[in-house]
Amino acid sequence: MSRSESDARLARAGTTAQPARAGTTAQPARAVTILTRVGCHLCETAEAEVARICGELGVPWAATDVDSDVELRAEYGDRVPVILIDGKEHGFWRVEEKRFRASLAG
Repeated sequence: MSRSESDARLARAGTTAQPARAGTTAQPARAVTILTRVGCHLCETAEAEVARICGELGVPWAATDVDSDVELRAEYGDRVPVILIDGKEHGFWRVEEKRFRASLAG
């Protein structure tokens, strides 16, 4: 799937964007999306970690429910949560904080 196809799919799925905290500086090229599902405990934990880390770094992020789009559910449904950085898969199931921060910094 191309990045534009992925971006369009996420837009159709009703991604909810979370603003960066005021007073922080972000690398403009970085954007994080976390693919989640309602009732998923791992998703709730990962979303809280992404919110905290992105907030500290001033990186915008958004959450998308994979069940809101048939194609997202087919592609990612058994691996949620999935973390995307700039539309590319970074990891799934758990946030590896050191690796996540390094990817956002570089």
